[in-house]
Amino acid sequence: MSVSRRGFLGFSAAALAPFHQAANREAPEPGAPQPQPQPQASEVARDGNDSTLYLGTYGDGIGIATYDADGKITATGSIAGIPNASFVIRSGNFLYAVNEQDAGAVTAIDISGTPRLLNRQPNKGSGPCHLAKVGDHLLSANYGSGDIAVHPIAADGSLGQQTDLVKHEDSAPHAHQVVQAGEYVLAVDLGTDSIYTYTLADGKLALQHQAKVKTGAGPRHLVFHPSGKYAYVADELDSTVTICGYDAGVLTVLESIPVAEGENYPGEVVISADGRFVYVTNRGHNSVAVYSTDGPHLELVGIPNCGGDWPRHCVFDPTGRLLFVANQKSNNITTFLVDRTTGGLTRTADFSTPTPVCVNV
Repeated sequence: MSVSRRGFLGFSAAALAPFHQAANREAPEPGAPQPQPQPQASEVARDGNDSTLYLGTYGDGIGIATYDADGKITATGSIAGIPNASFVIRSGNFLYAVNEQDAGAVTAIDISGTPRLLNRQPNKGSGPCHLAKVGDHLLSANYGSGDIAVHPIAADGSLGQQTDLVKHEDSAPHAHQVVQAGEYVLAVDLGTDSIYTYTLADGKLALQHQAKVKTGAGPRHLVFHPSGKYAYVADELDSTVTICGYDAGVLTVLESIPVAEGENYPGEVVISADGRFVYVTNRGHNSVAVYSTDGPHLELVGIPNCGGDWPRHCVFDPTGRLLFVANQKSNNITTFLVDRTTGGLTRTADFSTPTPVCVNV
């Protein structure tokens, strides 16, 4: 059986039930809690005029596009030879992509000029679906095999052979996200209803803590409040958001609130750079839930239509003015103008592209 999540419901909610950014691009201070999921936080400071998008998808290659001040997207090319690059992160002049296949792998690409494939390394897991750059290592979360892989990154951006593979112990683990939080690494696992806290040293992960959310919730991604004291977890299987307190690697569940009515599977959760608004994509309800927050509480502001079908991923541009939403099943990316006073979203543009499942800005 394939572990690909391209249709998501290849693993049914019923079968699993028993068993992650802000606009801020600043690098974290050493040892300080990092308030954004690592795919964004790992990126070095970007030129404000750099309006390049890298589009992760199922199939062959990574799409390349640009966008203007109003969020209108224009295709400019692609990077071929990268299978099932369903999640992509950027670190300076390098891109890193998962290869979401039964025999999982991770790929490094040099984008300092004409994009150039550096190398690919097997990560000895199945269905890798998320990445984080932590210091000079690349970590990948394997959905199919339920483990976290570690690869060193060389000075030229290429990937070395794997140094660690840590499996989550349960009957059906499904690791879905890996996030840096200062000196800690957090791994969100949908199958075990858990968030694991690790430290990373010499290419090895050491478990420090395991936080459990409600059984059957299916935690998918989390995002930190800029204060570093709270985290918001998008729960894929019971259509909720779990609010957690956070301190020194330890998450404590505070409450869980519903996201949308009907059959719905939350996809991505992001937060504005000022920490005032949280956004959750809703696959099924086909919307983006907008919440205001004071840290420990969320209050629904609105739930506008996503402009497509199955909004899997979303990301802010570096200014925080624009929000890009990737609609997997309708093959389009919608751009929203963000009202940074009210948190409201106004759709401004639409871009057609095959099976968009990740937008890297």
